[in-house]
Amino acid sequence: MCIKIVTDRLIIRDFIQEDWQTVHTYASNPLVARYMIWGPNTEDDTKKFIQRTIEMQGHNPRKDLELAVTLKDSGQLIGGCGIHVEGTNGEIGYCFHPNYWRQGYASESAAALLKFGFNELGLHRIFATCRPDNIGSSMVMEKIGMKREGHLREHMKVKGQWKDSFLYSILDQEFRSSLI
Repeated sequence: MCIKIVTDRLIIRDFIQEDWQTVHTYASNPLVARYMIWGPNTEDDTKKFIQRTIEMQGHNPRKDLELAVTLKDSGQLIGGCGIHVEGTNGEIGYCFHPNYWRQGYASESAAALLKFGFNELGLHRIFATCRPDNIGSSMVMEKIGMKREGHLREHMKVKGQWKDSFLYSILDQEFRSSLI
């Protein structure tokens, strides 16, 4: 199954091998990796990430989708997003080059992932997490209708430090009622 999701301003598609250099421009940036469990990436890290995403494209059914976010008008790759499925639950995430922050692209791509997850994958619940001080990510999740379920205290060790996360989710019926 080849993925191509079109929104007002974006095309969200499968990564291809040639994307690695553009992905590396943001994946190697310490500012971008600040809240992530990975990075900042070396070139080898980014190449391995792209290779893993391409390998995931061959799985049937696809349970892990890492996707490139490109501008509809130019084709410029500006970031990535993903949805990972376990049973009837899905977890979404997103990451963008800083030049494209605060322009609504994360919200637009995350909303598209919700629509895809509920309509195409038949999910019941979609969730996401972010570090408590990542206000931008919290705002994205709230903007697309996700509710904060809780504060996970020191639940993961990342880069040698225990980290907290906020947990957000939305249920299928909540998503559908927000479309009315």
